Amino acid sequence: MDLVIRDATVIDGTATPAYRADVALDNGRIAAIHREGDGPRPTAHRTLDADGLALSPGFIDMHAHSDLALLRDPDHSAKAAQGVTLEVLGQDGLSYAPVDDRTLTAVRRTITGWNGDGSDIDFDWRTVGEYLDRLDRNFGGQGIAVNAAYLIPQGTVRMYAVGWDDRPATPAELARMKELVAQGMAEGAVGMSSGLTYTPGMYADDAELTELCRVVAAHGGYYCPHHRSYGAGALAAYEEMVELTRPRAPKGAGEAPFAGCALHLAHATMNFGVNKGKAPDLLALLDDALDAGADISLDTYPYTPGCTTLVAMLPSWAGEGGPESVLGRLADDATAERIRHHLEVLGSDGCHGVPIEWDTIEISGVGSPSLAGHVGRTVAESARLRGEAPWVTARRLLVEDRLGSTILQHVGHEENVRQIMRHRVHTGGSDGILQGDKPHPRAYGTFPQYLGRYVRELGVLTLEECVAHLTSRPAARLRLPDRGLVRVGYRADLVLFDPRTVAAGSTFETPRALPTGIPHVLIDGRPVIEDGKRTSVLAGKAVRGAGRA
Repeated sequence: MDLVIRDATVIDGTATPAYRADVALDNGRIAAIHREGDGPRPTAHRTLDADGLALSPGFIDMHAHSDLALLRDPDHSAKAAQGVTLEVLGQDGLSYAPVDDRTLTAVRRTITGWNGDGSDIDFDWRTVGEYLDRLDRNFGGQGIAVNAAYLIPQGTVRMYAVGWDDRPATPAELARMKELVAQGMAEGAVGMSSGLTYTPGMYADDAELTELCRVVAAHGGYYCPHHRSYGAGALAAYEEMVELTRPRAPKGAGEAPFAGCALHLAHATMNFGVNKGKAPDLLALLDDALDAGADISLDTYPYTPGCTTLVAMLPSWAGEGGPESVLGRLADDATAERIRHHLEVLGSDGCHGVPIEWDTIEISGVGSPSLAGHVGRTVAESARLRGEAPWVTARRLLVEDRLGSTILQHVGHEENVRQIMRHRVHTGGSDGILQGDKPHPRAYGTFPQYLGRYVRELGVLTLEECVAHLTSRPAARLRLPDRGLVRVGYRADLVLFDPRTVAAGSTFETPRALPTGIPHVLIDGRPVIEDGKRTSVLAGKAVRGAGRA
């Protein structure tokens, strides 16, 4: 054998009780699992003493924004040090494939706050398949830091085929979008994402989304929406997604065009004051659908604040036409006043139908160094320091930073977070934005935060339950037949951690601090983290979906 991990406490991803065993690896896979009393112990060229450590499958980040980070950063300790061995990219309906030259320029501008402007990246791909190939041949053909799967971004697809108009797609445009989705699925995507509070994806109606989801379902993929509201209309927005992907029409519904597509709810939570204590309402909705035969899962991050861009708060009509049109509207006093009224009085759809509270909007990153003084302050705090109204400060930030500012939005509820993470279809997703001077600590801390705070300190989940949430459940959603379990024949994507000490190092004050208590991480049996330090190994590859019709 290549390696034997001796005397590990194996938490195998099934949620069954842990057991003590030697685990032998060979040629990148688990070759043998030897429990006490099984006979002669396996031998290998190398031995790793795991006494006192838990051995689990590698963690799968079901909601990652590392689309460019994996191409620019061979270290990528933000995820590797957490024990993440696979990330799912292409989230929230906006990413970099499929594109043409026009669409690529626009999408780079649109999500600068998530991934940087990409000026350091050679965008030598246009299709989903070419992007996945680029991941595989990155860094001189070595690959990437961790494995990556990809969701086709519905907003980018609409940008490509329709543009930035707030209108229904024509039959020809819809046909083109379906072609792009089918091609992306055939080339290896695992599903499709949406950002239904982000332009231009939010301009799609349910009929359009249903047609696209049918294509996804035909290729064995799943639909992953950031749905239309996490605030005032949250429960209705969840119900809309459940109904849209329903496997069959309810009794008496006639020939309603249901998509029959697996559904995975992105960063599923209930935010803002209107939803305090309402997690049980969401869970009851999901349980009813699951009991009726729906295929649903969800992911969450174990924190209360959210993270996005400041421009995402604006009403959808302000985003029509793309980034330059947004800046033009902000430059016009009358239109800017209309935007303010929607934000502060009516509750814009970008802010989930809730009137914005500027003391909950903390600036976490800016593109322009001249604006660095705003980072770490809420918009309300910056406004008080300047002696002006919060909207005046926000408008200036949007214009001077060319829409590139990122924010933390402090609108979550701890009791909702805890109840949702207990659910039978829950998985973990960091939603980690790695850009900015003060990023959300979830980017560096989600998985040890689950294991340390919510398992060891609070007892919200048992260790075995939590590991299953972070490993086998997401692998099942991704339909990966050889990942997510410690089982003979499975890929040797493994994490060794100390249940007594594992903890997130990242905080809101020090968001890029690495976790503690995770000394070893292996991908395909190769050490990515060894004795708590990042190695030079690049063992990650693109993980392609089945693409089956």
